[in-house]
Amino acid sequence: MAIETVKQRAALSARREPYWATISTGRHIGFRKTEDGGHWIARAYDSATRTRNYNALAEVGRLPANEQFSAAVKAAGQWFKHLELGGESEIITVADACASYIQHQLKAKGKRAEQDARSRLTRYVINDPIGAIPMQKLLKRHVEQWRERIEAMPAASPKRGPNCRTKAPAPPAKPRRPSSINRDMVALRAAFNLAKANGFVTTDMAWAVALKPIKNANGRRELYLSLEQRRRLLAAIPGELEPFARGLCLLPLRPGALAALRVGDFDARAGTLKVSHDKAGAGRLILLPEPSADLMREQAKGKLPSAFLFTQWNGKAWDKDAWKRPIRDAVKAAGLPEGTTAYTLRHSTITDLVTSKLDLFTISALSGTSILMIEKNYGHLQKERARDALSVLSL
Repeated sequence: MAIETVKQRAALSARREPYWATISTGRHIGFRKTEDGGHWIARAYDSATRTRNYNALAEVGRLPANEQFSAAVKAAGQWFKHLELGGESEIITVADACASYIQHQLKAKGKRAEQDARSRLTRYVINDPIGAIPMQKLLKRHVEQWRERIEAMPAASPKRGPNCRTKAPAPPAKPRRPSSINRDMVALRAAFNLAKANGFVTTDMAWAVALKPIKNANGRRELYLSLEQRRRLLAAIPGELEPFARGLCLLPLRPGALAALRVGDFDARAGTLKVSHDKAGAGRLILLPEPSADLMREQAKGKLPSAFLFTQWNGKAWDKDAWKRPIRDAVKAAGLPEGTTAYTLRHSTITDLVTSKLDLFTISALSGTSILMIEKNYGHLQKERARDALSVLSL
């Protein structure tokens, strides 16, 4: 029976089986008549598997009755085209794509990567209006609007632990850093790309341009502490945090990588340290000089192999929320430049390695940073060395 017009659909009897209209061979749209209206659905026959695939066209039913048939034909046509390009018949939302990517990270890269993806995507995508949009209906403007929302968000305030004694009001919210926004976009782009690879969407037009990273977000770090300044900082840091800060002064590791070290990662006899967890370069082995090896021996003393090397008074590993305030207070007490952070120590150690004429390949291996990034952030130091070297050729 015909379902094109409002009058034709009104004359139909309510039933579970839809009334079908043929669009082309193996392609149909249907109207399931109910007592209070009806629902639209698309059906496609797959000759290869000899199966019928169905797609509910829920959004069509929200339109005026006289517009529904043409809208159903258009929506079904988009789905048919998706199938013809090799897409999956199942419809998933952006939130579904993110959940799939989170599980992919767990299987491919482990718990740490899974937790990072879950934290970012849950906060900024899954709980955002974009999360409810079906992947096949995702448009460039949806992604652009999402990007505008996360760029307008303030940075998260520092957490205050249960033992925090300060009664001062929390500092005013700051704008989010471009590098943080880039990391959130990387996670969403990866989730979209995985959905495309799995056939839930057949084009990346919605996000290819809209999720391009902010240029120069990771500007070159200029703040450098001399050895004397680092000694002053260590002298001002509270006792339990001092070994951790000293480790950052002795090794060019990211603070998070140093905090994740376990006793079993250190071979006291060989004097080697395995960096098992890091943003990059995980699994690398570092042969330690005696001062660094002695520090590791002190921290490993009396601990089980599974224990963290550097711990707080309660045995927990250090994290950003735990070290941020003590370092900030020590920076102020030592009279060091405002803006000095735990990461400043890593930057200072890498700077020393570059100026010591150590080759970039070795520096890259020690720090877990690509040679490209070393050249980008520290290449100016090599140029200065080259200039000084050329000066000896003066006649």
